Amino acid sequence: MILDEIDYKILGMLIEDARTHAQEIANATNKHLTTVTRRLKTLEKEGIIKGYTAVVDYEALGLELTVITQLTLSRGKLFEAEEEIAKLPGVCAVYDVTGRIDSIVIAKFKSKNDVSEFAKKLLAMPFVDRTETHVVLNVIKEDFRLPNEIAK
Repeated sequence: MILDEIDYKILGMLIEDARTHAQEIANATNKHLTTVTRRLKTLEKEGIIKGYTAVVDYEALGLELTVITQLTLSRGKLFEAEEEIAKLPGVCAVYDVTGRIDSIVIAKFKSKNDVSEFAKKLLAMPFVDRTETHVVLNVIKEDFRLPNEIAK
């Protein structure tokens, strides 16, 4: 699917606020409501819009510990291991990366005990050779929404 300026404007508005009504998008893009609704359905069908969500303050929910874990995985079992890791509670992201390590996992937890249990689960997995876990001390910025970059 080739996106045009209107599609990018729609995406930018939804990234900024997923609750933006189609009529508001239509007004901002000078397009008819039917056109905007059709474009939204197409963006969803094509998998460009994967869902709609709220931006949550995880610390306010008690998930005060963020960890970044670097993993070295057994050759040939990379994707199987990453798929299993992605299913673990608290995991926000699993990245297949270049460099000396194979994967990076970002996860959030309520307590040091939860972090410890997570680290032990990772090490007990059959294809995990080595882990190095970093506890985040201060979050300077944590926002994966990029409305300005999308709307360009």
